[in-house]
Amino acid sequence: MLNSLLIKDATIITLDRNNRVLEGSVAIKNGRIAAIEHAITARDVSSFDEVIDGRGRILLPGFIQTHIHLCQTLFRGAADDLALIDWLKQRIWPMEAEHTPESLYASARLGIAEMIRGGTTCALTMETVNHTDAVFRAVDESGFRATVGKCMMDQGEDIPDSLNEVCEDSITESLELLERWHGRADGRIRYCFAPRFAVSCTRELLEQVAQLSREHNVMVHTHASENRDEISMVERATGKRNIEYLRDVGLAAPHVVLAHCIWLDENELEILGWTGTHVAHCPSSNLKLSSGFARVAEMLDRGISVSLGADGAPCNNRLDMFTEMRTASLMQKALCGSQTLPALTTLRMATIYGAFALGLADQIGSIEIGKRADIQLLNLNQLHLTPQPDLVSTIVYAAEASDVETVIIDGRIVMRERQLMTLDEQSVIAQARSEANRINRDLGLS
Repeated sequence: MLNSLLIKDATIITLDRNNRVLEGSVAIKNGRIAAIEHAITARDVSSFDEVIDGRGRILLPGFIQTHIHLCQTLFRGAADDLALIDWLKQRIWPMEAEHTPESLYASARLGIAEMIRGGTTCALTMETVNHTDAVFRAVDESGFRATVGKCMMDQGEDIPDSLNEVCEDSITESLELLERWHGRADGRIRYCFAPRFAVSCTRELLEQVAQLSREHNVMVHTHASENRDEISMVERATGKRNIEYLRDVGLAAPHVVLAHCIWLDENELEILGWTGTHVAHCPSSNLKLSSGFARVAEMLDRGISVSLGADGAPCNNRLDMFTEMRTASLMQKALCGSQTLPALTTLRMATIYGAFALGLADQIGSIEIGKRADIQLLNLNQLHLTPQPDLVSTIVYAAEASDVETVIIDGRIVMRERQLMTLDEQSVIAQARSEANRINRDLGLS
């Protein structure tokens, strides 16, 4: 990591409390934003280890994805045209069961590389049941910022044997991963508990997760109310709707992120609001799995925390926050009116709202002095981005992942002028293809 870096003469979209847009320079020292200046002298410039020319560029915070499955990146295109429960039972669970440490490492590197190239600097990611150390290793080596959880599953039908855990074994392994990885790399790497969803977890496991997450001051990341069949299964097993049941076991709280939350009734919306539970909205995944339309605009109006994620590659099939921003906004406009979810709100969902969900709003998510330098530089000198009467609107509705030019995480340049610096792109692609082919052969899919 450079001790000091200057990005000079850029247009800065801060996404601070006042949503300031500035013309100026950002100084980075020891991984943090040290100054935001309107003018930099030649003497000032000479004091930095490296200077990036920001003229004609937009500088904004890195995207924060609050629901990802790095373990599934190798399954892109292998589970299309299925609804959630069939998607899980017929393809995703059997494929996850075939993972080795090598294939999981390849899958994580592929996902991280794709996200970095699209301006994502941080993700909350749920992995599969086994080999989670391999994902942490990929995060560590790439310089990516992530909160990673080992998937927990101790009940359910049609689950491969290697994914079907005993409750205490799942808890023990999770605690061992927490001890090894939480807080590594000066806090860039964190652990979370990740019970898959209520259908796959006993009440005993969920209650232990609720207790242990508080004792160890770590997050919980799970799915909830994504699909009507899922909700019916939870109701038959517990007599409660999904969010009500999660509240009863202690998993409706400010340290909990629930992915999807599409099929909610009035009481469940109230529970999310008064408990401070966070929602990760994944619009492309919800469309592709025909899950439904989350009431995002209503949640935001109620003060419920909503951020964005791409979900996994086999239900999207890309990990691109530009796609998620555009899709999220257009969906809500179709549902609720043209003024719903304007570009600025959507961009905040992709950045500072995500930081808030992860408990990192004092560290990342906006460009402010003292925060970690997780930022991206966009080249807007493109045909599809011309003209630009409103820069935020241009980013949300017209920009693409390929417009991201440079990405910095913790003050370290991880992509420079579209070239990955911490990952060898061709090696990532070759390893991913090899491991995906092996999994498909083993399952008779190729």
